[in-house]
Amino acid sequence: MSVGTTTLLAILAMAAVTYVTRIAGLFVADRLVLTGRAKAAFDAIPPAVLVAVIAPTALTTGWAEAAAAAITAFAAFRLPLLATVAVGVASVVVLRTVI
Repeated sequence: MSVGTTTLLAILAMAAVTYVTRIAGLFVADRLVLTGRAKAAFDAIPPAVLVAVIAPTALTTGWAEAAAAAITAFAAFRLPLLATVAVGVASVVVLRTVI
Protein backbone atom coordinates (compact mmCIF):
# COMPACT_ATOMS: atom_id res chain seq x y z
CA MET A 1 0.00 0.00 0.00
CA SER A 2 1.34 3.41 -0.89
CA VAL A 3 0.09 6.83 0.08
CA GLY A 4 0.31 9.59 -2.45
CA THR A 5 1.88 12.93 -1.63
CA THR A 6 -1.43 14.76 -1.94
CA THR A 7 -3.15 12.32 0.41
CA LEU A 8 -0.36 12.55 2.97
CA LEU A 9 -0.41 16.36 2.86
CA ALA A 10 -4.20 16.37 3.28
CA ILE A 11 -3.95 14.08 6.32
CA LEU A 12 -1.23 16.20 7.89
CA ALA A 13 -3.18 19.40 7.23
CA MET A 14 -6.32 17.94 8.82
CA ALA A 15 -4.30 16.80 11.84
CA ALA A 16 -2.76 20.26 12.21
CA VAL A 17 -6.13 22.02 11.98
CA THR A 18 -7.65 19.62 14.52
CA TYR A 19 -4.76 20.15 16.93
CA VAL A 20 -4.86 23.95 16.58
CA THR A 21 -8.62 23.96 17.16
CA ARG A 22 -8.28 21.92 20.35
CA ILE A 23 -5.32 23.82 21.76
CA ALA A 24 -6.93 27.19 20.93
CA GLY A 25 -9.77 26.34 23.29
CA LEU A 26 -7.33 26.32 26.20
CA PHE A 27 -6.08 29.80 25.38
CA VAL A 28 -9.45 31.32 24.51
CA ALA A 29 -11.39 29.84 27.45
CA ASP A 30 -9.07 31.49 29.98
CA ARG A 31 -9.83 34.95 28.56
CA LEU A 32 -13.60 34.61 28.64
CA VAL A 33 -15.58 36.17 31.45
CA LEU A 34 -18.64 34.00 31.74
CA THR A 35 -21.79 34.94 33.58
CA GLY A 36 -25.38 33.84 33.50
CA ARG A 37 -26.41 31.52 30.70
CA ALA A 38 -22.92 31.31 29.18
CA LYS A 39 -21.49 30.10 32.50
CA ALA A 40 -24.31 27.56 32.81
CA ALA A 41 -23.58 26.32 29.30
CA PHE A 42 -19.88 25.88 30.04
CA ASP A 43 -20.68 24.14 33.33
CA ALA A 44 -22.87 21.68 31.41
CA ILE A 45 -20.03 20.52 29.13
CA PRO A 46 -18.54 17.77 31.38
CA PRO A 47 -21.89 16.02 32.01
CA ALA A 48 -22.76 16.36 28.32
CA VAL A 49 -19.52 14.64 27.34
CA LEU A 50 -20.22 11.89 29.89
CA VAL A 51 -23.68 11.33 28.43
CA ALA A 52 -22.27 11.31 24.89
CA VAL A 53 -19.91 8.51 25.90
CA ILE A 54 -22.45 6.49 27.90
CA ALA A 55 -25.60 6.80 25.75
CA PRO A 56 -24.46 4.78 22.70
CA THR A 57 -23.37 1.89 24.93
CA ALA A 58 -26.56 1.99 26.96
CA LEU A 59 -28.79 2.01 23.90
CA THR A 60 -27.00 -0.59 21.79
CA THR A 61 -26.02 -3.28 24.30
CA GLY A 62 -27.84 -5.45 26.81
CA TRP A 63 -30.00 -4.89 29.86
CA ALA A 64 -27.06 -4.69 32.26
CA GLU A 65 -25.61 -1.67 30.49
CA ALA A 66 -28.98 0.05 30.19
CA ALA A 67 -29.69 -0.45 33.91
CA ALA A 68 -26.19 0.75 34.81
CA ALA A 69 -26.75 3.86 32.70
CA ALA A 70 -29.98 4.58 34.59
CA ILE A 71 -28.21 4.12 37.92
CA THR A 72 -25.41 6.40 36.75
CA ALA A 73 -27.89 9.06 35.64
CA PHE A 74 -29.56 8.97 39.06
CA ALA A 75 -26.16 9.19 40.78
CA ALA A 76 -25.22 12.19 38.62
CA PHE A 77 -27.91 14.29 40.31
CA ARG A 78 -26.50 13.61 43.78
CA LEU A 79 -22.76 13.00 43.42
CA PRO A 80 -19.76 14.79 41.93
CA LEU A 81 -18.54 13.73 38.48
CA LEU A 82 -15.76 11.39 39.62
CA ALA A 83 -18.04 9.61 42.08
CA THR A 84 -20.68 9.30 39.36
CA VAL A 85 -18.20 7.60 37.04
CA ALA A 86 -17.19 5.23 39.85
CA VAL A 87 -20.84 4.35 40.53
CA GLY A 88 -21.39 3.73 36.82
CA VAL A 89 -18.38 1.44 36.50
CA ALA A 90 -19.26 -0.49 39.65
CA SER A 91 -22.89 -0.89 38.67
CA VAL A 92 -22.11 -2.20 35.19
CA VAL A 93 -19.63 -4.72 36.64
CA VAL A 94 -22.15 -5.95 39.21
CA LEU A 95 -25.04 -6.04 36.76
CA ARG A 96 -23.04 -7.91 34.13
CA THR A 97 -22.24 -10.51 36.76
CA VAL A 98 -25.84 -10.82 37.95
CA ILE A 99 -27.74 -10.54 34.66
